[in-house]
Amino acid sequence: MAGFPHTNAANKYARDVVSEKIPACKWVKLACQQHLDDLKRTGKKFPYYFSKEAAEAVILFVECLPHTKGEWARKRKRLTLEPWQKFIFACIFGWKRKSDKTRRYREVYCEIPRKNGKSAIAAGLGNLMFTIDGEFGAEVYSIATTEKQAWEVFRPAKLMVERTEALRDLFGIETNASNMHRPLDGSKFEPLIGTPGDGSSPSCAIVDEFHEHKTDEGYETMLTGMGARNQPMMFIITTAGSNISGPCYDKRKEVQDSLLGTRPREDLWGIIFTIDDEEDWDKPKALHMANPNLGVSINKDWLYLQQKNAIQSPSRQNIFKTKHLNLWVAAKEAWLNMTSWNACGEDRLTIEDFKNDECYFVVDLAHKIDICATGRLYRRLDEHKQIHYYFFPRFYLPEHTVFEGKEKNNLKKYQAWVNAGHLETLGTTEINFETLREDIIDDCQGMDLKEVIFDPWRAAQIGQQLENEGMPVMNFPNQVKFMSPAMKELEAAIESGRFHHPNNPVLNWMAANVTNKEDKKQNYFPDKEKAEFKIDGIVAAIMGVGRAMFEPEAGDTINTDFVNW
Repeated sequence: MAGFPHTNAANKYARDVVSEKIPACKWVKLACQQHLDDLKRTGKKFPYYFSKEAAEAVILFVECLPHTKGEWARKRKRLTLEPWQKFIFACIFGWKRKSDKTRRYREVYCEIPRKNGKSAIAAGLGNLMFTIDGEFGAEVYSIATTEKQAWEVFRPAKLMVERTEALRDLFGIETNASNMHRPLDGSKFEPLIGTPGDGSSPSCAIVDEFHEHKTDEGYETMLTGMGARNQPMMFIITTAGSNISGPCYDKRKEVQDSLLGTRPREDLWGIIFTIDDEEDWDKPKALHMANPNLGVSINKDWLYLQQKNAIQSPSRQNIFKTKHLNLWVAAKEAWLNMTSWNACGEDRLTIEDFKNDECYFVVDLAHKIDICATGRLYRRLDEHKQIHYYFFPRFYLPEHTVFEGKEKNNLKKYQAWVNAGHLETLGTTEINFETLREDIIDDCQGMDLKEVIFDPWRAAQIGQQLENEGMPVMNFPNQVKFMSPAMKELEAAIESGRFHHPNNPVLNWMAANVTNKEDKKQNYFPDKEKAEFKIDGIVAAIMGVGRAMFEPEAGDTINTDFVNW
């Protein structure tokens, strides 16, 4: 092969991103920098090498495939990959293991906003894995949660093959109504809703719009079924979503950790096209940063108009941010800005740092079979006399709710959090309030306890018991007149970076679930879209902030509406 123009274009894209000639977010820069750094490491001790030949071949193959939609399809044009697309293909197919010359990357995560040519990438990759990958009896699946979504990748892939006679003839491909088949070796490419049956041995699984998957069951089934393959590939291509407790967000976090080097994974490659935390979403620069195909497959004027409409209509903002900027927003009408919330998370924050500080100990008692949340809230003043809040949560559930409860979508999360120590089981079939009371007393030992704060509607008995133990107990009714000012202060603290939390995954999930029930007088009250979307930890934080914001040294007096038991 004379020269490697496509691979050179891919490498130049990486250099241009790193040098900021091309606007890109932190995660794209890290993906490019990782590739360039690894190219410098390809010495004797580095277990991988980059094959320009392999990278060039796959890009050439994809560019032989035709467009299937729009004006370019009408004119029978073939695909022309942009430099950023060449970079993706070059990385995932060009990097090899020195030990056996198979592909380095077995899992790939691409988060790309809408209208940026995701389907062409996925369909091209699927056809590549179905034909020239060299896997005997290849099994390629386009998997999704609905039939319509599963066909979003398979339909253009099938059209590409049907419109490329030379490809059909070379590989003996038969196209049927619902699959493509190669009789010579039994290879197949088909859409799939859910998981493959017993006996399936996927060589490639393309997961489209992974954010719509409530659990990772399908993904894990595919992954575990690939054991007999030499170089299988799990390929995720998705936009952002709203379920930050789902498998897609978990995989996104895994990619981010790998790119940052905090939890590196040599077999996982990912790229996330979005905007940086400090970037204004309502500025034109954000569109260029998050949309690599702006002006190519996505019309600039159209996207500018979508941004303008979102600015003018708050009800459209979450959809715009999610689908066109890849910003994860939690509930459909989420109260908290999750980008701001995530920026307040500090992995190294520990309770030991506050052993000499006054503590507000908050308890939000749920039903006996539901999540119970307690939390320690501390306040400090900075040099500008602004209040900073520090919140450390603790969560409880009965064993039955964790392992056999009715909330099927939550069970896997609950079990994972229990195993990781983020969620504790307390009682068999319901919360054991007697043991909880003892836990609260133990937690409060040795601290500078300011108050134990309860909602009296659910906690009158345990509150009275603690008061009998000599503990300072304070009533915080979950009513609008108390919750609204606390919610507004918490929201302001989060937006200004004055609220700090230890990145507890249960609390993060709950933060994403909170919606704001607002009345005509612009009073706030925390709410949730569904019963399975728990918010107890955030309610506890609201209660704590509601008490701590009235400290006299902050320039206010104690609100006398709050009364002792």
